[in-house]
Amino acid sequence: MFNGIVYNQGLIKNIFRNPKYVTGSLVIEIVSNISFKKQDIGESVCCDGVCLTLIRIKKKSFLFYLSKETLSRSNFKNAKIGKYINIEKSLYHGKKISGHYIQGHVDTTSIVKNIKIIDRSWNVYFTLNKKYRKLVIEKGSISVNGVSLTVSKVTPSSFKITIIPHTLKLTNLIKLKKGDKVNIEFDMVGKYLNNIYK
Repeated sequence: MFNGIVYNQGLIKNIFRNPKYVTGSLVIEIVSNISFKKQDIGESVCCDGVCLTLIRIKKKSFLFYLSKETLSRSNFKNAKIGKYINIEKSLYHGKKISGHYIQGHVDTTSIVKNIKIIDRSWNVYFTLNKKYRKLVIEKGSISVNGVSLTVSKVTPSSFKITIIPHTLKLTNLIKLKKGDKVNIEFDMVGKYLNNIYK
């Protein structure tokens, strides 16, 4: 479980498609200032909104396994060496919750339609598949690349978020451009309620 308050980024150093892993899966190596200890191996880490398992720690990098299912649901199927990703360690008891609960179970991907900069904040418009329209509400929470954000507007085919300068400074959202694909996780509470009452 995560809360979408991101303070760290990592750089994809290597992508391994090793025959010893199941066909369609891969391992990525990340370089970051975030620190892990040997006992953290096996822990869940949010990488660009995707809950991944830490499988190995090197001197200045660490490795994660990505299953075929993870690749099919996320933008990691288009991952490239040199890309920056958002990283958040899992929550622990007593930690302050500032965003909203994020599971790291990406629901879908979305494409940046347009970016409008007002003062130093960004208004970013994303595509929205009509089958997910009922899961997105104005002033509701949403995770974009693992960052907890508030929906400021919803249309039948898109939604808008406003990203403040502080968030832009700490996350890879500052690198967004028109046409980019991002990972989306809808609000967990909304998904459960929709399942009960549909």
